[in-house]
Amino acid sequence: MIGTSSRLLRLLSLLSSRPSWTAGELARRMEVTDRTVRRDVSRLRDLGYDVESDPGRWGGYRLRPGNKQIPLVLDDEESLAVAVALREAARTGVLGDDQAVLSAFLKLRQLLPARVASQLGAMDDVFEHTARAGGQPLSAGLLAGLAAACRRSERLRLSYRDMRGSDSERAVDPHRLVFTGNRWYLVARDVERGAWRTFRADRVLHAEPTGRVVRIDDPPAAARLVAETLTSDYPLYAKVRLHVALDEAMRAIPPTAGVHRADGPGATVVEVGGTDVESLATRLVKLGVPLTVLSPAEVRAAVRRHALALAETNEPGEG
Repeated sequence: MIGTSSRLLRLLSLLSSRPSWTAGELARRMEVTDRTVRRDVSRLRDLGYDVESDPGRWGGYRLRPGNKQIPLVLDDEESLAVAVALREAARTGVLGDDQAVLSAFLKLRQLLPARVASQLGAMDDVFEHTARAGGQPLSAGLLAGLAAACRRSERLRLSYRDMRGSDSERAVDPHRLVFTGNRWYLVARDVERGAWRTFRADRVLHAEPTGRVVRIDDPPAAARLVAETLTSDYPLYAKVRLHVALDEAMRAIPPTAGVHRADGPGATVVEVGGTDVESLATRLVKLGVPLTVLSPAEVRAAVRRHALALAETNEPGEG
């Protein structure tokens, strides 16, 4: 049985996801009784959320956008967690490069109790970061708009600039946003071409909602499609069996860097791309995971050569 707070968040999420729900539909999705749904709706209203309802057995609940700020109370740990998350979002640009994230962080920091601000300052003193990957600025507003369109399955009219700098207009049916660690990608169906495509979000010049909600019956595995797209441009590919389960293999080689396939309970076959034999072999050796290079032979030989060289420099007595 989930707690009341978690249940209210779940109910709020459902109410936000579509225009109307019946009590029965909400009860089935949340695995509770109709009576619990009615009580939880009443709690949301007490918190300031404008939940409208129609009378009768088949009446629906609707969440009407409010015109006032809902009060938010956080304890010390929650305040610190939100502040750290906003700071990292501002630093990495994961939510976009405009001023919204930084502004929110600065406002929150001014409101932090001294004891929490001191903890945050201590983190500032000890945290270090590697250089940030380059990329074009990405508006948090644009990113939020793409995410909302994915959630609503609403067709978009994209103004898009490709890698050659050519601009085009595309009608797309958005499905998912995928973050690779330094870039966001929109996975969407290109209406004119009738095929699934990936679009770098920082190359989207404008995204205009059309108001048309579409049904997506054949969605791809979004992260896998992005991985296949990113690895399709490499001049060299290797097929490698990692002698670990699928979840561990995906931690060693992220889904956006290789195409994974479970090979029994304790092994995973991954297709990974590289620019040349030596750099790809070095990368595989550095994984620190037991592996077998299935193909090509030149990568297998290079991995063996690198591994032997590493073993020789760590012979007993070497210093």
